[in-house]
Amino acid sequence: MVQKILVVDDEVSVTDLISYNLEKAHYDVLVAHDGEAALASAHEHKPDLILLDLMLPKIDGLDVCRELRKTSQVPIIMVTARGEETDRVIGLELGADDYLCKPFSMRELLARIKAVLRRNQNADQQSPAAAILKGPAGLVLDEDSRTVAINEIPLVLTRLEFDLIQHLVLNPGRVLSREQLLSQAWGYDFVGGVRAVDSAVKRLRKKIQLINPSLTLIETVRGIGYRMAR
Repeated sequence: MVQKILVVDDEVSVTDLISYNLEKAHYDVLVAHDGEAALASAHEHKPDLILLDLMLPKIDGLDVCRELRKTSQVPIIMVTARGEETDRVIGLELGADDYLCKPFSMRELLARIKAVLRRNQNADQQSPAAAILKGPAGLVLDEDSRTVAINEIPLVLTRLEFDLIQHLVLNPGRVLSREQLLSQAWGYDFVGGVRAVDSAVKRLRKKIQLINPSLTLIETVRGIGYRMAR
């Protein structure tokens, strides 16, 4: 089955170049040149991955990502011409799977796309040992359906967020370093750095606090990483 990629960039020359190379690599390509068109195309065509520029007309890339994450776990690779760490961290906090700074080579772009799609495909494959896991404060994680609830109230999680909390629940009370969580949830081929872990933990904590503002499930161990509370 041919995988479908939505390319979002306001520069026609950029989308033409990326589309040409993706089609040569046997992907089906969709194109949008502004944020409104990107959202409409994503909802209508259900792409397997979105390559999303940050600086877009009508609705910028960060807001597009924020809106998509309300209803979709589609893998998103953000693209920015600005190399500041702040831009990348905000993108990751909103739920992007990876980011790429302009200018970039087509070889690097294709490698990133393959890595993100492979991680997403692996996550979708059900494990024969899938189980119901229980954590503190009424947390229940279903490995088969890849769902998490606290006192029967569901958490709406991205694939990466689920993988992250799953590894923490599987190791109650054990401190996991950022590097360990990065390799387990993102994979060894992820090049975004350990700040991605901090961003994902921040998102998880916000979602948990929407259910119970006083609940602290994920504890920070300064200088090392994180652990699930007992």
